[in-house]
Amino acid sequence: MFGDLQEKLEGVFRGLSGRGRLTEENISDAMREIRRSLLGADVEVGVARGFVNRVKERAVGEDVLKSVTPGQQVVKIVHDELVELLGHEAKGLAIDGRQPPVPVLVMGLQGSGKTTFSAKLALHLKGKGRRPLLAACDLQRPAAIDQLEVLAREIDVPVFTRRGTEDVVEVAEAARREAREKLCDVLIVDTAGRLQVDDDLMEQLASLERALEPAERLLVLDAMTGQEAVSIAREFDTRIGVTGSV
Repeated sequence: MFGDLQEKLEGVFRGLSGRGRLTEENISDAMREIRRSLLGADVEVGVARGFVNRVKERAVGEDVLKSVTPGQQVVKIVHDELVELLGHEAKGLAIDGRQPPVPVLVMGLQGSGKTTFSAKLALHLKGKGRRPLLAACDLQRPAAIDQLEVLAREIDVPVFTRRGTEDVVEVAEAARREAREKLCDVLIVDTAGRLQVDDDLMEQLASLERALEPAERLLVLDAMTGQEAVSIAREFDTRIGVTGSV
């Protein structure tokens, strides 16, 4: 997807850079092609429209149109806006300065990769000198607990499991007590998902959020979801509050 998008954008940029001067019509044509390219890459319509509008607003300024290198300036504007859109500042997890064990809630739809990511995050934190504990709070999907146990053994990280119950809050609170006893400083909570956003899923997550007051609420999304990811993220953010996405 990104390779195809890059190729299309480069074609637009070549057309702009090859001109000695630009008119508003030239820029409008280029913005139309950029918008088509973004939509073709399955970028959400509102995101694509907002991006193009911001670029066009900056590009039709007098400083650009009367510049000796107007095409290059427009290319730079597109680059700057892409960086801003994707995130120009790297931020770490907000787990410092809190009483351990610090809860991190991992959430998302079924099949998005939450369990695998939870183990990867535990391994990452372990490499940073942290002492994570994994909590198996996906009590819906068959073999979800088994999967987390296998991954935990592979990375040599403790995992808390409790079978025979559907009370995820009770399991999460027991996992927190276990983390304290084992002197673990981060509690990574792997949660259940559904094939689609529904009230049962959100209420379960809301209960966990109220009980744990997690430092981070990380939303795991399938990279192949496309523009539907925006509506999914919006729903999770509205109902639970998303602090980061994967």
